[in-house]
Amino acid sequence: MDVFAKYLAGIDHPDHRERTEEVLAWVADRFPNLEGQIKWNTPMFTDHGTYIIGFSTAKQHMSVSPEEVGITRFSDDIAQAGYSATKGLFRIPWKKPVNYELLEKMIEFNIQDKAEYTKFWRE
Repeated sequence: MDVFAKYLAGIDHPDHRERTEEVLAWVADRFPNLEGQIKWNTPMFTDHGTYIIGFSTAKQHMSVSPEEVGITRFSDDIAQAGYSATKGLFRIPWKKPVNYELLEKMIEFNIQDKAEYTKFWRE
């Protein structure tokens, strides 16, 4: 989690910082084979050099990006969780709980789907 320390320190709102740290720690604990990184000032997790999932913070929410394929595949689950989405990310409002089951499914899907993938992003 040291890799995320500077990013977390830059989150002014204490509750938002705590929630972000909680989510990043959960991913790191649940998926110890993933590598935590900061790229483009965004905390993310990679597997064998390929992108798996990324997170960012905004005033009203935390954004989660499993790439467009992940948004498309899990669009019904995202809607059922009460989250809004674009083609590349979905938003977890600060006042709503984190659906860890959904995060786990997305991460597991990306790990399996990109197991043989050699580039960072999907094309």
